[in-house]
Amino acid sequence: MIAADRDPGAPGFRYADRRAILSVEDEHGIERLAEAERVDGVIAPGIDWPVAVAARVAERLGLPHPIGPATGALATSKLRQRERFAAAGVPQPGYEICHSTGEAAAAVERLGLPCVVKAADRQGQRGLALVRAAGELPGAVAAALEASRSGACLLEQYAPGREVTVNAFSVGGRFHPLTVTDREVSDPPAFGVALAHVWPSALPPDEVAACVEAGRAAAEALGIGDGPPYTQVLATPEGPRVAELAARLGGGHDAELCRAVLRVDLNGLALSAALGDDVAEADLAPQPAGGGCVRFLVAPEGELRGTTGIEAAEAVEGVLQVHLYRRAGHVFGPLRRGPDRAGAVLAVGDSRSQALERAERAASAIRFEVAPAEALV
Repeated sequence: MIAADRDPGAPGFRYADRRAILSVEDEHGIERLAEAERVDGVIAPGIDWPVAVAARVAERLGLPHPIGPATGALATSKLRQRERFAAAGVPQPGYEICHSTGEAAAAVERLGLPCVVKAADRQGQRGLALVRAAGELPGAVAAALEASRSGACLLEQYAPGREVTVNAFSVGGRFHPLTVTDREVSDPPAFGVALAHVWPSALPPDEVAACVEAGRAAAEALGIGDGPPYTQVLATPEGPRVAELAARLGGGHDAELCRAVLRVDLNGLALSAALGDDVAEADLAPQPAGGGCVRFLVAPEGELRGTTGIEAAEAVEGVLQVHLYRRAGHVFGPLRRGPDRAGAVLAVGDSRSQALERAERAASAIRFEVAPAEALV
């Protein structure tokens, strides 16, 4: 297996047979690498924009791939998703496309405050902000336009309610829902950054079913008949609203959580889809057990000198994995986006509450030793 990343310290390199210091957004570079190495398949498992890159490269090289370039383009553009969802009747927040602060101000007059501003073609909370007052709008729009590849941003109605993630796998056009997790998120300015994924959802069963149906409709609207759709859904008092969908595995250890609580290997299934291998129905049969939680770690600002408490965290009953994302020397800034997090703990228990308690206990045992940020200036 060959892993590509522009960061020489990328955590995934430790699991690869070979590594390529290459941006996953460098489409021509990825194609040259895949062709030279005569690979059997291409996969972008945990980040959005390269999903379309992988689909196009696979088509040009005649490699199997679960989705085609057209679906890849839809899955990596928030605006195209919104347009397709609207055409298919998929429930979603109201939205408008904007190219300037003036257009955004006019959109606010129609959609109201609070609202969400986001870059139309970026992921990972880049250019994402919750605007609660008119004075916050110019800065949010400027940040979204700066992050945007196309010079456009989306202004969306804020939909209050619990955030859930519907992790599923589609085979031959059939949508198989797997984990529906509550997505506990940080307060602004780290708007949208997950601090925990907790399974099972605490929503009533009928609301969970409605969220699953919204995820199914979204995947079908984008033409995802094979592979792993990952859908973020807002459970509002008026019903579910699809926030966005990605044609990939969840980037927050969702696959590991699924395997821990349902005994379904989403990582293995995604690889099978990328290689064109058949996926058996038995591989998608969940065996639910207890509860599970991914609890993310946040370090104080400053240069990382060391991390302690790992053994104590791993010794907590029910803790299956402790992930550390950064090595000594990394400088942590303020929490703004998912990549600013420092690590994660995966824990299981006899119930949702027990799994969450165990994950919190393990996380509290870990200490990040940093040089204060002001000392680095």
